[in-house]
Amino acid sequence: MHQFLRSVFRVIATTVIGSELVSCSLSYVSSGNVTFPKLIDVTVEDLAQGLESGLFSSVDLVNAYTARIRQVNSTLNVVTELNPDALSIAEVLDTERANGTLRGPLHGIPILIKNNIATSDKMNNTAGSWALVGAEVPRDSHMAAKLRESGMVILGKLGLSEWANFRSTNSSNGWSGYGGQVYAAYHPHQDPSGSSSGSGVASALGLALASLGTETSGSILSPSNRNNVVGIKPTVGLTSRSLVIPISEHQDTVGPMARTVKDAAYILHAIAGVDPRDNYTSAIPNNGTIPYYPSFCNFSALSGVRLGVPSNVIEIYMSSAANPSNPEVEAFYDSLEILKAAGATIVENANYTAFQEYRDSNSSNVIYADFINNLKQYLDQLTSNPNNITDLESLNEWTKGFPLEEYPDRNTDIWETSLSLGWNNTAPEFWEQYQQNLYFGGEGGVLGALDRDNLDAIILPTSYAAGVPALVGAPVITVPLGFYSFDAEVVMNRRGDLVATGPQVPFGISFLGRKWSEAQLIGFAYAFEQRTMTRNKVQPFVVPNVELMDIIAD
Repeated sequence: MHQFLRSVFRVIATTVIGSELVSCSLSYVSSGNVTFPKLIDVTVEDLAQGLESGLFSSVDLVNAYTARIRQVNSTLNVVTELNPDALSIAEVLDTERANGTLRGPLHGIPILIKNNIATSDKMNNTAGSWALVGAEVPRDSHMAAKLRESGMVILGKLGLSEWANFRSTNSSNGWSGYGGQVYAAYHPHQDPSGSSSGSGVASALGLALASLGTETSGSILSPSNRNNVVGIKPTVGLTSRSLVIPISEHQDTVGPMARTVKDAAYILHAIAGVDPRDNYTSAIPNNGTIPYYPSFCNFSALSGVRLGVPSNVIEIYMSSAANPSNPEVEAFYDSLEILKAAGATIVENANYTAFQEYRDSNSSNVIYADFINNLKQYLDQLTSNPNNITDLESLNEWTKGFPLEEYPDRNTDIWETSLSLGWNNTAPEFWEQYQQNLYFGGEGGVLGALDRDNLDAIILPTSYAAGVPALVGAPVITVPLGFYSFDAEVVMNRRGDLVATGPQVPFGISFLGRKWSEAQLIGFAYAFEQRTMTRNKVQPFVVPNVELMDIIAD
């Protein structure tokens, strides 16, 4: 029966190739109507249903997504490497499905990952640097292994801000020596934000179902914010960092970036869990048992909850802005009425009591010190290291001498700062700084605000959400909230080479919570998303038009 439907689908699809369709809803001769959404909007459940019914295969999905990447990559430069084994992996997964073996709801669905999450295959893992081209790892990162275990096809590696934005003080988001400049798709030459730049753009355009990003402080939230997608920055320790090129063991985390909250929840469930190679994951509650995150996507999840607005955070950011008129803040305050109508109580002035002190501090010293040791720990695991990069000193020297790294136009000042500390994360000075950060993020920050006002979550414009929870490894979810107007002023980034904000550039709202509260935050984010559906209100200016029906009809 499945093969018959597939044959009928081929005939029907052939008759509509090249026509302009608002949707891909096609009629079946003997089976009624079948909804076949475009790949820019398709969800996990759409794809799982189509695969199960036999309308298309995992091989078809790989071919369709690969064609979409090739359509836009010369313009937006999103994907740095395609997996040469993707088709053969998809064939195996199709065979498993035909034999009755199903690994879960993600079986056979392609995903793209940031190019600092190692895979033990024919792809490089470079953090965007030529220094690590050709380097090899002893095994898959735990994240890659979990994706494969769930049945996902790792389709390729994505562009990022080089070294996850931890190299230069004068570079641009989305630029790397190895990958070049990633552009976002809502305005020509748009800053994609970073460091998970390609992850945000790829998810927005449907170049795979979704993507993985990494965050130390803002690197999932910020590109999700500027690319009109959902980003989940998990509690540090919920997802393993084993064989992910590091910045800071105290702040690094890996999370999904997807077009819907539920899709992100499916992927988070697939990658979360204990890994003996990352001792932070041993702190996962309930003996490492992971909640089934998609089940928390409940339209009524906001009913009866208390949401706090740290008004002083917004006021301090606004007071330091060149232009105090901010459409993101205006849209945020307008959204409070939506949250109230959904049953939430809004508590204003749920302030971060140490926020100004944090802004005036040297809180980044923790990650500067972590990087010295954590980078070496990663490099020590390489089974092949063609450029003999063994520590931060050798990396700094090599980068300055390799022309494609564009030094000094893109400097290494962040590394110089790390090296100039004179101490690393084993020193007494580190412990003092780390305790201060725990205060800024804890009692004086997001955790203190949650406790003082008996809140279920904090809400903020995503542009203001990342820094404080990063200090204590607390989770954040961003959801699309709005767009700059059609006539908004074009504001360039500090280098003057990318559009930071301008007409139709997206932005989001963030839900911040206690450690390990992802399930509750997913519910809040989903309930807000379903009431607003902001993502659908503006389309990117560049959209690939290859669809599954094109591939199946060939």
